[in-house]
Amino acid sequence: MQTIILEKPEHFTLKDTLEPGEVTADYARVSVRRIGICGTDLHAYRGKQPFFNYPRILGHELGVEIVEIGNNDLGLQPGDTCAVEPYLTCGKCIACRCQKPNCCVEMKVLGVHIDGGMREQITVPINKLHKSDHLTLEQLSLIEMLGIGAHAVDRAQLESDEFVLVIGAGPIGLSVIQFAQLAGAKLIVMDIVQNRLAFCRQHFGVQWTVEAQNDPLSQLEMITKGDLPTVVFDVTGNTKSMESAFSYVANGGKLVFVGLVQSEITFSDPEFHRREITLLSTRNSTPKDFKRIISLVEQEKVDTKPWITHRSSFQEMISVFPNWLVPESNIIKAVVSLDS
Repeated sequence: MQTIILEKPEHFTLKDTLEPGEVTADYARVSVRRIGICGTDLHAYRGKQPFFNYPRILGHELGVEIVEIGNNDLGLQPGDTCAVEPYLTCGKCIACRCQKPNCCVEMKVLGVHIDGGMREQITVPINKLHKSDHLTLEQLSLIEMLGIGAHAVDRAQLESDEFVLVIGAGPIGLSVIQFAQLAGAKLIVMDIVQNRLAFCRQHFGVQWTVEAQNDPLSQLEMITKGDLPTVVFDVTGNTKSMESAFSYVANGGKLVFVGLVQSEITFSDPEFHRREITLLSTRNSTPKDFKRIISLVEQEKVDTKPWITHRSSFQEMISVFPNWLVPESNIIKAVVSLDS
């Protein structure tokens, strides 16, 4: 079967590899039909992804069709289309026992820690398949990404009508925006890219946008009448941005780090204590997040139409992938298609 392998930074190869072997109990063999391209994939291509080794088969945002599956109590059968929950967990550690498998001690993420779905077929645990009879394969490939934002917003426990700042309007930032809006927050979005701010205003109805290079603190004070946002999400994965984010949080507010950076983060402890800021990290999402998001998309409470700005066939992806790293491409989300 055809497989795309990231051999080293900035070097993909397309190879014929062996098809998955016999399906064992608790596993299913699926055809990969759509692959969402994530910031993790872009960082891996650049050689800047933490916890990453080469060579690696990327691909963790997957829309798949079941080919072979054993008896199961989920009602799944060949031909069903599903989103894949790409987080392989141990089920035994303290996090798993506390119903927090998203931060399992022995977490292995498809396409990051182990080989993922950038190939024609793959085997996955049956309980990692989330079926929908109504969503398209493209929509199913977006569910994992939407889960990152949904889980981050759940961590923050937003209240209706509070001012919320989202720093970074890339795909994960947009997923935070959608679920913060569902929670009834008053959204402010900050970015350095004008086109992304315009996208937020046009497609997500964001009222307030802030240019990060233009005295953002003054802009935030003006919008909030001096109070500052009570919750700030930093989704940039940028050290300077994450350190600056502390100064944008209202007294008694919360700062949520959604983006991950491979370096130390420093901040003023006296200022942190003076404001009594609650600092949260957020990682991945949970099985219940997948089920809830699929339901919300099916009910059209979460709109996926604006998301996909770039598409590619599997065979074309290697040649077009570098273009997706160029700011001028105005990419929001790319999806790769494998059609039988």
